[in-house]
Amino acid sequence: MAHDPKHDNRRRGIAMMLLACLFFSLMDAVMKRLTADFPAIQVTALRSISSLPLILAYVHWRGAWGSLWRVRWPLHLFRMALGVAMLTLFAFALKSLPLTEAYALFYISPLAIAALSIPFLGERVPRASWIAIAVGLLGVLVVLNPRGAGLVSLAGLAVLASALCYACSAITVRLLSRTDSSESMVFWMLLGVSLVAGLMALPGWVALELRHLWPLAALAVTGFLGQLTITEAFKLAPAATVTPFEYSALAWGLGLDLLVWQTVPGLRVFIGAGIIVASGIYLARHEAGLPEAERP
Repeated sequence: MAHDPKHDNRRRGIAMMLLACLFFSLMDAVMKRLTADFPAIQVTALRSISSLPLILAYVHWRGAWGSLWRVRWPLHLFRMALGVAMLTLFAFALKSLPLTEAYALFYISPLAIAALSIPFLGERVPRASWIAIAVGLLGVLVVLNPRGAGLVSLAGLAVLASALCYACSAITVRLLSRTDSSESMVFWMLLGVSLVAGLMALPGWVALELRHLWPLAALAVTGFLGQLTITEAFKLAPAATVTPFEYSALAWGLGLDLLVWQTVPGLRVFIGAGIIVASGIYLARHEAGLPEAERP
């Protein structure tokens, strides 16, 4: 049987995506622990500041200093604002929500990206994709539990707002990627969030203690490795192949909830998450079968 390099790349791409989800889940778990000691806006600042040295080392290793200045500043500034809002809202939600429930709601973002691609990118979304988006929204309602306290939960709504910010940021990245380097997008995003969130957190800044050094180091390393592995995943394999494995973060989140916080989400979270994941996977698979001009 002939050796198929493409098949090997797909397997490596899937492995990289699974690793990326593990690293990002560990990063979110550290953020959740830090919300017990710091305000959400300070957690956002610490998340970005802690990763800056690693990103600077990476840019130097890549020899990409020159590309950092060839950028479209308005879009970068807009993405920085979205980054501050996204991380702060998510950190606020993690203070009271289990990781599994937060992830279940956050994974509405791929559906939001498809919907937002119409006004921002001028792309056409087929009817089948709209059906997937509608089904995904039904899953969100199941997780929020409109007949209980979920619908008025600030934490649940904060996750949805964070997912919307992420979707807008993803659309911005697609616009920036036409002219700007990936190193410039990562560097300016982190620097901008560090400065803006740091200044916003300054009036209520809580002093760091020695016991916070290890969590901050873990935050930096997991965030950096997550960024590298997810980038490698999309380099090795088509997006339609690796994107469905992004939902493995739900499994990592459930494991961390059990091991660290000894919590198990209710049945409605699993049902709603299943609906959202199914609609997201369908959307990814459906887009893979469309002609390039019709993909959102």
